[in-house]
Amino acid sequence: MEDKLRILLCEDDENLGTLTREYLEDKGYKAELFADGEAGYKAFLKGKYDICLLDVMMPKKDGYQLAQEIRAVNSDVPIIFLTAKALKEDILEGFKIGADDYITKPFSMEELVLRIEAILRRVKGKKGKEVTVYKIGKFTFDTQRQVLFTDDRSDNLTTKESELLSLLCAHMNEILERNFALKTIWIDDNYFNARSMDVYITKLRKKLKDDPNIEIINIHGKGYKLIAPEADNEPK
Repeated sequence: MEDKLRILLCEDDENLGTLTREYLEDKGYKAELFADGEAGYKAFLKGKYDICLLDVMMPKKDGYQLAQEIRAVNSDVPIIFLTAKALKEDILEGFKIGADDYITKPFSMEELVLRIEAILRRVKGKKGKEVTVYKIGKFTFDTQRQVLFTDDRSDNLTTKESELLSLLCAHMNEILERNFALKTIWIDDNYFNARSMDVYITKLRKKLKDDPNIEIINIHGKGYKLIAPEADNEPK
């Protein structure tokens, strides 16, 4: 029998937390509920989780701080913020930390499960793409290990950074359409996700800035283009 996927659920509203945990368990997940960020972090260090659902406003350690600490030990595990805040700044802050998605309260349990399934599908689908290593100018990008490296430096990428750079590499020296990228990586091309993608493009530009022959340019009204010297990036 296949092991159940494990969810770390941190929510200080006891009623909502219990309801969410029970719903997720009814859907076949193994959900563990913690009422504050400190307890959630201790559990994360001890256990192996497939996805984390983090309330933003929690005692002892808020969701942002918890997410940063989780990211420091695991750059891959997907994180969804549960937030009563629908402010752009708060949501963008979450994406900067490395969140994969957010859902604002009150939310429907059905929508939450759809978001979880979409992210887990994407993470699973990421394994075993045709091209696993790209040459980008003086950089080598290993999509499986999510590492961007040169002869003297290596940089671990978050899942989102890696997925976006993979798409840019697959369309190297061509236009990567904005909506296509949003729907492929973020599922939804809404305003917040579009702003989030801009944040990740900026991060990737910084990571690639050591090679003057590489540029990620904006194509107004269309998307982005990764400009790099031609290299043999065919599937091996």
